[in-house]
Amino acid sequence: MTTQLAPATTARTSTLLRVAGAVAHLAALAFLGAVAFTVLLTLLGVGIGLVPVIGIGLLLLVGLVYLLYGVAWLETARVDGLYGFGLPALTWRPRVGPGFGGYLRTLLRQAVDPRMWRALANLAIATFFGALVLTLLRALVASIVTCFAPLAGAETVRTVFGLEIATAWAIPVGILGAVVSAAGIIGLALLHGVLSRAILVPSQEEQLAAQARTSDAQRAGAVRASEVERTRIERDLHDGVQPRLVSVGMTLGLAQQKIDSDPDAARSLIEEAHTSTKAAITELRQLARGIHASVLDDRGLDAALSALAGRSHIPVHLDVRMEGRCSREAEAAVYFAIAESLTNAAKHSRAAECRVTVRRRDDGVLWARVEDNGIGGARVLPGGGLDGISNRILSAGGAVRLDSPNGGPTALEVSVPCAS
Repeated sequence: MTTQLAPATTARTSTLLRVAGAVAHLAALAFLGAVAFTVLLTLLGVGIGLVPVIGIGLLLLVGLVYLLYGVAWLETARVDGLYGFGLPALTWRPRVGPGFGGYLRTLLRQAVDPRMWRALANLAIATFFGALVLTLLRALVASIVTCFAPLAGAETVRTVFGLEIATAWAIPVGILGAVVSAAGIIGLALLHGVLSRAILVPSQEEQLAAQARTSDAQRAGAVRASEVERTRIERDLHDGVQPRLVSVGMTLGLAQQKIDSDPDAARSLIEEAHTSTKAAITELRQLARGIHASVLDDRGLDAALSALAGRSHIPVHLDVRMEGRCSREAEAAVYFAIAESLTNAAKHSRAAECRVTVRRRDDGVLWARVEDNGIGGARVLPGGGLDGISNRILSAGGAVRLDSPNGGPTALEVSVPCAS
């Protein structure tokens, strides 16, 4: 019997705690929500009014968008923490394009983001409910006090509604007022949960559309990554191996012409061709290793990165902590990102050293950070190495964060789901 009742008891306790938490949230939002909307509306009015004044108003409106996003993010996190809906975290819109124009277009897209405005609408409703909850809490306290009015010995008592009644009716009226007030408070708390689910939880159609957009973005990233990689391979072959092999052919042709008339010169030319051939083979091996390291499949990411650090032209401090293996695609994407970052650091950053940190986090994400002490100023340019990193990580369902102020240092962080 106890085993059968335990789940029901636990469920009731959980419901009561959730209702109590909702009441506390609403009571707090009666003040905090009002303050937030007062600040937002004031900033909006001042920003619009000051637009003609040397663009100061535009700066205020830009700040307003960031503030709206922050408030919406907090509201989404609050509701998800209270009810456990599993809401996806509110994220800033991805950058539309390069330069200041791309920044403005991104800002405009964020300003009309429907998820952000739904969260703000939910906050407005919760603030209104909070004001009602505070009113009902005051009514509840007043009703309880009314129940004890006969102890004062007065002939009449004033109720919470402002009516004077005989003291004999104080207890029933007080109980009725307390019951109605408590019911109203609980009802508002439950209604808040229902409306929050309806407003913030994406519908099945929205979830499918979001999954489709994510899949399209991953496919597009994979295509762009392939194009960047193909261009890199073509450039390396054209600038390195191809002219070396052409030189080998010409050298062997000269040796063939001299083999009868001047055997010693022909022998010297053949040795030169042999040396050039070995150098070309070495370049081809390095090129193949840049496409995919065989040690990555054989011994894992830690060993592959150790070999990569050993070949680096600048000192690399490697810190890898992983329990178990991630998927082949995830490890390959992170390996490629680190390899390209080390190459960029050696070629462009004038760095004296690099630090590579890799972790497999508890949430099932493979995370890596590459930091150098160079001059900074790294930018993502179409077709460049950083663009290839972004596309490769995006195609694996991951995310990239670049921090490279002028003067340095440069830090690149990538994260990829281990099961991707």
